[in-house]
This record gives sequence, structure tokens and C-alpha cells, in this order.
Amino acid sequence: MTAAGRLGVGVVGAGRVGPVLGAALAGTGHAVVGVATVSDEGRERAEVLLPAAPVLDVRTLVERSELVLLAVPETELPALVSGLAEVGAWLPGQLVVHTAPGSGTGVLAPAAAAGAIPLAVSPAMAFTGTSIDLARLRSAYCAVTGPGPVLPIGQALAVEMGCEPVVIAEGDRAAWAAALRAVVDPLDTVVRSSAALLREIGVEDADRVLGPVARSALERALTGVGSRIALPPLDEEPE
Repeated sequence: MTAAGRLGVGVVGAGRVGPVLGAALAGTGHAVVGVATVSDEGRERAEVLLPAAPVLDVRTLVERSELVLLAVPETELPALVSGLAEVGAWLPGQLVVHTAPGSGTGVLAPAAAAGAIPLAVSPAMAFTGTSIDLARLRSAYCAVTGPGPVLPIGQALAVEMGCEPVVIAEGDRAAWAAALRAVVDPLDTVVRSSAALLREIGVEDADRVLGPVARSALERALTGVGSRIALPPLDEEPE
């Protein structure tokens, strides 16, 4: 039994996101009743971040959970939700929360039809899948989408994860996801390419060289958000 106000949380998916958010919720007193994963990497990640949580099959995990955290690839979410509905796994009054940035609660309609409470709670962060993320959550914003009456529940969960909640309308989730991808995807590509160039000239600690450059460049770019002032290249002094 969990304490008053605390929930039994089932984490579906042990990629970079699920175990971290499960650990964040566990840190505020919620009980993680289990994790569903089929990969060796997922099992290892769950063992590190959620050592007391058993690995269960998805249907068993859902049926045992008061809050189901769906942390799976966005493309897999519709089939997962509808498949669980077909076997009658969803429970009335159960919280069903997914973390996919580009989807709202519409994808959870099969669960909602069974009486579950649908929410989309998506931290704006590039996850590493390690304990480092727990500290980074405290400076992250989190998109929260849900029906009006239960929106405060989603906001409270975001706060418990350590994030600052920001309400995003159902129709705006795609734009939210696109904005995040516009930062993360090019940065990943550029850093990998730059690291390869440095290694070619014999610089082995490419990450240590590029880390301060990337962070300082991002911080400088952020100071220009909302400003019409053009930022100079790194090797030029502003006049």
C-alpha cells in the first residue's frame, strides 16, 4: 500500500526517459510497482535507476498500477494504447500519462474510453538515461496537456518530477515538439561532426574541448532570443 496521496507507478519503457522519470517520482514518495522492457539495455538501466522495481510484462504492469507512465517511442504509442484497450487492461480512474512531446491526449482515447484519466507530460530536455538527468530536470520546463478538470494533476506531476509545468494546448503539441527538435537534432549532428574533426587532428578529449564551446554558444544565443541584435561569430568582438 502507498501512503496517502502517493501512487503506485508503472513505467512502460526503459529507454532514456522512463526510468529517469520513474526515479524522480519515487524520490517524492510514489512507489514504482514495476517496469516493462524487453531489451537488455532497458533492464540494465532499470536496475540502476529503479533497483527495487521488478520487470513485468506490460499487461500485468498496467493492471497493477494507479499511474501508468508510457515512455515509449512516439510512433509506437498508438498501437500500444489501443492494444491494451483491446485486452481490457485499462482501469477506470487510472492515470495514464505519456511522455511523447508531439502528441496530446488524443492518442490516449482508447484508455480514456475505458475510464482512465489521460495526460501528456513531456519534459523539455535531451535525456541521457542516467542519474545526471535527475538534477537537470530541476531546471527544465515540462509541457502538460490534458482535459481541463484534470490538468492540475498533470501540473502537479511535472512539479514532482522537478520541472516547471507549462500548459500546451492539444493542437499545439506538434509545434512544441518541432521547436525542441530544431535545437536538439542539429546540435547532435554538429557536435558529432566537430568531434570527428578534432580526433582527426589528434585531439582525443574532443568532448572536453567542445563542451564549453557548445554550452557558451547556446547561452549566448539564448541571450539574443527576442532581441534583434545580431550576435557576432565566436572569434569576433562586438563593436
